[in-house]
Amino acid sequence: MSQIPQLLRIHHAAIICSDYAVSRHFYTEVLGLLVLAENFRAARDSWKLDLQLPDGSQIELFSMPQAPQRPSYPEACGLRHLAFAVLDLQTWVEHLNGLGVAVEPIRLDEYTGKRFVFFQDPDQLPLELYEVEAPAPTRS
Repeated sequence: MSQIPQLLRIHHAAIICSDYAVSRHFYTEVLGLLVLAENFRAARDSWKLDLQLPDGSQIELFSMPQAPQRPSYPEACGLRHLAFAVLDLQTWVEHLNGLGVAVEPIRLDEYTGKRFVFFQDPDQLPLELYEVEAPAPTRS
């Protein structure tokens, strides 16, 4: 039996949006993701925006004319939500609320004891903020 090769990390998640300008603003100005590249794909009449988080992971944001809505509620099989690690959950909740983004009440993960909260992007894609501890400083 051969050994399974190792996956390193998630490289990117791809999101299709219904209103490119609104979603571009949300992911760059509200969530603060860095724009790596932005391209209009004329053959598809579609934008592709490459966004990066501080750890190097990425989100590809696509506009797709006439894309059907994907149900989020009730939950269906498939990708459930996209979660971001944060150091200070309360600061993020206040930031989102201050920008008019509805945030569910903070909950506690019954298995890890960590706090988390859900909110939605402009297309009602469920997003989660999960509070983590700051990494320990490395010794040199």
